[in-house]
Amino acid sequence: MTPERDFDEFYLGSVRKVTAQLVAMLGDQGEAEDAVQEAYARAWQRWDSVSRMDDPVSWVRVVAYRIKVSSWRAAVRRTVAHRRHGPPADLPDLSPDTVALVAALRRIPETQRRAIVLYHLAGLTVEQVAAEVGAPAGTVKARLSRGRAALAQVLGEPGVDGVKGRHSYA
Repeated sequence: MTPERDFDEFYLGSVRKVTAQLVAMLGDQGEAEDAVQEAYARAWQRWDSVSRMDDPVSWVRVVAYRIKVSSWRAAVRRTVAHRRHGPPADLPDLSPDTVALVAALRRIPETQRRAIVLYHLAGLTVEQVAAEVGAPAGTVKARLSRGRAALAQVLGEPGVDGVKGRHSYA
């Protein structure tokens, strides 16, 4: 039997029982389902070792419970930090230009948007952007050029060379 089929049989044979047990332990069906799914995902990632355990269902149940306990602890830490430091300082209102730019960025392809944000807003060099996105520098330059052209078209403004929709790359 293949590992995939073995895991599928394990999952189908135990997921309802484990979920019901976690619902009873946690008192919330949604939280239980989320934790159980994450636990099964982790079991699949370690299926070679989990499948050889005496009781893989117990392993999944314990992991699911620990996942939920960890999220509770994180929530408590956030609450304590919030009480200690108070609410975050008010952020300045966004200017209409910023709102328009963000809306326009949402309308261009993700690869172009990411390159533009990293280069123009984060201040990275083309080489740094290339390293972060895992693309050659030439590809980043093309994404920047196409992204600026797409933004100019979305915003209805002339490009840097004065021609609507065209941008030169320096």
